[in-house]
Amino acid sequence: MEPPSSLQLDTAIVPPNDASDMEEGEGLTHSLRVQVDGSFFTVDRTLLALNSEYFRALFRSEMRESHQNELYLQGGLRARGFLIALAVARGEKPSIRDPDEIVEAVECAAFLQVDTLMQYLIDIIDTDNCFLLYHTAAVFGLLKVFHSAAVFIRDCYRDLNEAAQVLPVEMIQYVESLTPASFIAMGTHSPSLKILQDASRTVWYLEEEQGMWKYLTDLPTEASTSMAGVAVVKNRLYVVGGVRGVSMEAVEFSYCYDTKSNSWSVFEGPQQPRYNFTLVGHEEQLYAFGGEYDKKILSSAEVCDVSTREWTFVKNTPCPVAGAASTVARRRIFVCFWKPPNTTDIYEYIPVKDNWNLTTTMIHYQSYGHCMVAHGDKLYVMRNGPCDDFLRCLMDCYNITTGQWTSMPGHYINSRGALFTAMVRGDSVFTVNRSLTLEYLICGNNWKPHRQMIGFPKSGSLWTCMLRLPSTKNEKEVNTTNEPVETANDDKHKDDNV
Repeated sequence: MEPPSSLQLDTAIVPPNDASDMEEGEGLTHSLRVQVDGSFFTVDRTLLALNSEYFRALFRSEMRESHQNELYLQGGLRARGFLIALAVARGEKPSIRDPDEIVEAVECAAFLQVDTLMQYLIDIIDTDNCFLLYHTAAVFGLLKVFHSAAVFIRDCYRDLNEAAQVLPVEMIQYVESLTPASFIAMGTHSPSLKILQDASRTVWYLEEEQGMWKYLTDLPTEASTSMAGVAVVKNRLYVVGGVRGVSMEAVEFSYCYDTKSNSWSVFEGPQQPRYNFTLVGHEEQLYAFGGEYDKKILSSAEVCDVSTREWTFVKNTPCPVAGAASTVARRRIFVCFWKPPNTTDIYEYIPVKDNWNLTTTMIHYQSYGHCMVAHGDKLYVMRNGPCDDFLRCLMDCYNITTGQWTSMPGHYINSRGALFTAMVRGDSVFTVNRSLTLEYLICGNNWKPHRQMIGFPKSGSLWTCMLRLPSTKNEKEVNTTNEPVETANDDKHKDDNV
């Protein structure tokens, strides 16, 4: 691997604002000369301490090495692995494809406990490297990478099952003990009386072995998915806000579905009542961006810590926005501002800085509808064609690492608009409409049709997400007619807990 331009061997890597050469009273330079596998690296101590538990512990200790300006790392650590760790610590995104590079990077992450490198290795897991990362992480005891690779393999197990047989039996058993993510769909529902049978309240999951949609749960009677926010955090489904009926009265509560207990709970909604807003689940937070209220488009934004269920305001969106598409790529939040007409900006919201940065401007306009999903370091923006051909759905791809746009070849949808509900799992994309459910495989700059299953037999707009469900589920199948679905225990559904 060619060294990144900013990380040449024996080149100082010092924060630009650091004007001091010595640590007061200790006679230590801020830079540490590190020898690894016969190569020398001059690195700022702060950079090492921020990213490596090994160096944090060393610098805090009273060991002789902690007072030296030169350090020799033993244990068979390779220079290339250390170079990759430095690149990632500096915020760079090195391409790690060669198997030896992957092994050396895992070894360095394990030996030096480099937090940022461990997360970066998790970020780049794909079908080409998942088995190598899984096995190597097991050898070096890198548990987070080990588990993440196993989860990726489980999600893609239908296609990777045969290749997985080269793994040790216990590693195969661990993969098979995990629960794959299930494709979830629900229709647009407005609060209704509990005594009324309302099929739109039903939440379904895709049973992939049979290619059928099956019953999961019912929405609470007071919950709304009409112009609401829907997101997943820590494998819990959140439905926030929305409206009631034609009066467009804002729903002021939030609802949470727990897959383990198969039950719903309720808590307060955002401080600013809103609907037609963007809800993003990121780590342990829910973010509500923009929306509408009292016939006004909002720019206010709020965050909810799901552990406390308290909402607080964060920095406003760059402009008032409603119905914005959003996604999370490499743990970064991106929001696509596509309204009003001719708006073509994609912004990143940075939680640690509570700030918005303009990421890019889209290369094409759209006439109606929008969706954005992420895979790896790529954003896929689905849009309708020109005004005279709005039934075509076209797609553009933006690489957040290179900053380049690419127009995807061909059309990815028919006139029913399934791609506006696209969800990514592993290297696959699931879409659904009334006619069919499609799975695509992401192959370079192309989405390749992979499997076709039964469509979702309910009219109207759909909300979709991914959830990991317990192994035992209600086996009731979707009624393939438009008649209301009758259940034996409607009076005992879990929304009684709300």
